[in-house]
Amino acid sequence: MHKVAFLPGDGIGQDLKEIVKLFRDKIDEKYSFSLELNELPIGGNAIDSFGDPLPADTLKECRNSDAVLLIAVGGPKWDNNPPNLRPEAGLLKIRKSLDVFCNIRPIKLSKHLTHLSCLKCETVDKGLDIVILRELTEGLYFGEPRGIYTQPDGSKVAINTMSYSSTTIEKFAKIGFNLASSRRKNLTSIDKANVLENSRLWREVVENLSKSYPEIRLNHLYVDNAALQMIYDPNQFDVIITENLFGDILSDEGAALVGSLGLLPSASIGDKKPFLYEPVHGSAPSIAGKNLANPIATIFSIALMFRLSFEREDIALDLENAVEKVLEMKIGTADLKMKNTVGTKEFANEVLKNL
Repeated sequence: MHKVAFLPGDGIGQDLKEIVKLFRDKIDEKYSFSLELNELPIGGNAIDSFGDPLPADTLKECRNSDAVLLIAVGGPKWDNNPPNLRPEAGLLKIRKSLDVFCNIRPIKLSKHLTHLSCLKCETVDKGLDIVILRELTEGLYFGEPRGIYTQPDGSKVAINTMSYSSTTIEKFAKIGFNLASSRRKNLTSIDKANVLENSRLWREVVENLSKSYPEIRLNHLYVDNAALQMIYDPNQFDVIITENLFGDILSDEGAALVGSLGLLPSASIGDKKPFLYEPVHGSAPSIAGKNLANPIATIFSIALMFRLSFEREDIALDLENAVEKVLEMKIGTADLKMKNTVGTKEFANEVLKNL
């Protein structure tokens, strides 16, 4: 029995939790692989029940699990809360507490969904398959000193510090090289080495590390050019590695290439398990409880969990292929603008039939 800390969270997270249970049962039946889903509070629901977006018991159970699967947190009900009592605070805290440092964001567009992309059909006629890796623990978001200070003349100055250690860069970049080795052997490192000392160190460390991976084609791009190239010719990319701020921005640009946040999973991994898995989409309170949520990102997050935490590539591929078969039949939730529009449960059941 494999223990999964299951955090449905808020909004459509409550709708999608039933879908997760259906897939747990099907996977147990088909592969004799048992998951113990331990449902735990986080986010707004946890604030309402316990006065804390990440209760101590939730964190304890997460640390004692083999993997953590989170759906979504947040909603307008809690928008005016102080920062430490907002649902998102629970998400930030769990990432930090689990010591995850690498966010993995697959940007994958099915050839049956190219009509959703913001790009011309001829640019993405065969779909997209990119993976963006973002470093999570250093850089501008965490550097010290930081703050807003009042000067003697009464004016204010804001300070943020961008810092990176060579140790962190190398540890993170190794994940990118290893992932590229298992894919198309093409790695792009994104920085701003023409301006920032941080990026010069980043490029130096990545370049030196590349000598240990002679089979990998390494390319360096400045972040502004990378943003342009992702629109101009996204299929040139295989695996992308970049620092925290650049990764935050570029991974959202990648989501725009796909056309629906309901399609994208993510994983946050560290030196040791448990790893954290979550769909990219938010809690979408406006459609909660209406059987409208797209379950694909959740299904793909489950697939990532089997691939990275349980090393069951066969189950991961079967899940992804089952989704592809349903899309091939032009069946999809409303956001996918398919010929046959169905609800959350109906789409999930079609995937289960094809698993």
